[in-house]
Amino acid sequence: MRRAIAESEAAQGFTTPNPPVGAVVLDADGEIAGVGRTQPPGGPHAEVMALRAAGERARGGTAVVTLEPCDHTGRTGPCTQALLSAGIADVHFAVADPNPDAAGGAQTLRAAGVDVHPGVLESEARSGPLKYWLFRQKTGRPFVTAKIAATADGRIAAPDGSSQWITGPQAREHAHEVRGRLDAIVVGTGTVLVDDPSLTARRPDGRLLDHQPTRVVLGLREVPAAARVRDGSAPFVHVASRDPRAVVDALPDALHVLVEGGPEVIGAFLAAGLVDEIHAYLAPTILGAGRAAVSDESVATLAQAHRFRRSGLLELGEDILLILEPRRSV
Repeated sequence: MRRAIAESEAAQGFTTPNPPVGAVVLDADGEIAGVGRTQPPGGPHAEVMALRAAGERARGGTAVVTLEPCDHTGRTGPCTQALLSAGIADVHFAVADPNPDAAGGAQTLRAAGVDVHPGVLESEARSGPLKYWLFRQKTGRPFVTAKIAATADGRIAAPDGSSQWITGPQAREHAHEVRGRLDAIVVGTGTVLVDDPSLTARRPDGRLLDHQPTRVVLGLREVPAAARVRDGSAPFVHVASRDPRAVVDALPDALHVLVEGGPEVIGAFLAAGLVDEIHAYLAPTILGAGRAAVSDESVATLAQAHRFRRSGLLELGEDILLILEPRRSV
């Protein structure tokens, strides 16, 4: 199952609005015969890819899948029938499918005589690449991560406006890896007009990663035709509003959205209760003055503070990444 979860990581961003699923097929002797992951919409699901890789070795074997095999016909046929046609004898999956249109795979397989084992490493699978799709299934909106790259005293720019670079190369490389798995990245019109960012996901040598998030600009000001966010290297959406909910409405299929700024945009998402995670990249630097990372005028007293708990910590060269989750239930 951990091999299947690892395989599903490479599907993140590519499968939206479908879930990024990983599958492993073992032959009758318990040896790995095929591994697969869900392809972009309209392409084969993870089980079919793993069965193709396994070929005849799948007959009498076992399928291990991160999500319950689907039991419906959409742009592709049901994975349950693919497993039955291949002669799979056992199916182990981590998470039951919460989508009523696709659920029921376990029941269909059992009725056909297949041994079915649900809940294998369910917690690990739920916190892995499936996390964002499961969140959307539960809430009806994308999972929102707010990104902050700041000094230890929470500054994103010096008083003269200089900001490149506060964090080091390892932190920036990690941030681009995250971008390469996203559905959309959000900034305000102020950031576009002042910094003219490209908002692409890039390798350290500057080459574009295979997947690019949709670039979303929030705000009432016009986005210049020559702005780099409109250069055609990735999709572009201008949401002519100051309401973060308008971004959610403009991305009806997105699973994971990253809000990069500026401070007012992050503050607006926080005030609207639309931040589900914070990635805070902190450099061992003190400015003592300059622009703060977040601006939220809805907070007037400590009792109104947005409270988070630390869910992860990663050292990136001299910098650290704090991963924070809200102290609230979804």
